[in-house]
Amino acid sequence: MAETTNRVLALLSLLQTHRQWSGTELARRLDVTPRTLRRDVERLRELGYRIGAARGAAGGYRLEPGERLPPLLLSDAEAVTTAIGLRVAASLGLTDGEDTTLSALAKFEQVLPSALRERVNALGGHVEARSPRAQGVSTDLLGRLALACRDRERLRFRYTAADGAESERVAEPATLVSAERAWYLVAWDVRREDWRTFRVDRMDALLRTRVTFPERDLPYDDAAEYVRQRLASVWAEPGSPPCAAVLTMPIERMLEWFGPYARGAEAVDDEHVRWPIAADAIEVMLSSLVWIPAGVEYRLEGSPEFLAAARDTAVRLTRAVAASSAASTEHPTRRPTES
Repeated sequence: MAETTNRVLALLSLLQTHRQWSGTELARRLDVTPRTLRRDVERLRELGYRIGAARGAAGGYRLEPGERLPPLLLSDAEAVTTAIGLRVAASLGLTDGEDTTLSALAKFEQVLPSALRERVNALGGHVEARSPRAQGVSTDLLGRLALACRDRERLRFRYTAADGAESERVAEPATLVSAERAWYLVAWDVRREDWRTFRVDRMDALLRTRVTFPERDLPYDDAAEYVRQRLASVWAEPGSPPCAAVLTMPIERMLEWFGPYARGAEAVDDEHVRWPIAADAIEVMLSSLVWIPAGVEYRLEGSPEFLAAARDTAVRLTRAVAASSAASTEHPTRRPTES
């Protein structure tokens, strides 16, 4: 019985690695007769796996999608990687992401060997990610967008811009990107004849048109970099540079201090570095400035709106500190009396 079970699991593993296998190749790899192979295929079908079979030179066995999710076969590395993905998914702005993550991790824990269970539990308790800033996005919507990207199918939808203006859009989707704790669709805007990024939580009334389109080259080799550049330019006036902080520190020191968050930084000269500030909300852009090391002088570049917001925030902080100092002087903290 154990030998049969191991062989059936090995068959399932092979079917999951390739789109189609010939019966001869499967039987050779499993070292069984064609008759035994057919029996093992039937056992998998009884477990809920839809395994198609086609005759002829181009035929063979293939694993097909079914009506329900059958038992999955994961390697140790795949199980741990899946646990990491589930934990991170809770921070990616998915509707009910936290509840779904905890539920899935609990199911993992019930069936994992003790050594793997310890690793997964450690991940569940110590891997944390930033909470989504945007409104939650349903996995159904993300799935529909991903399918449209894969099939190169034109979309129609209603979009609400950051200022509240609504518009009807027709777009040819390319890919989805998670950035700045929100989901973005990178797509070619048919009516504007240009590339655009759309925040998914602002999309509504999505319609797949069944109209396909030829693949286009993205404006950047990396779609995530394109989204970052778009976010950096949100608060810049046309023709003005993206918002940035010019720090009085060598770029080598800046890269060492900021690590991956220094992405996009460029040396101005030996003593100064320009650090682009990318976000689709001024409040988020200004909050990044607190990470500049104490004692490092810097100046800001960007649109008048961004600079005005920074000036207003600086005034409010100064007033808040002054008010705190005045309150401390008027109501000094009393030292507890000794009994």
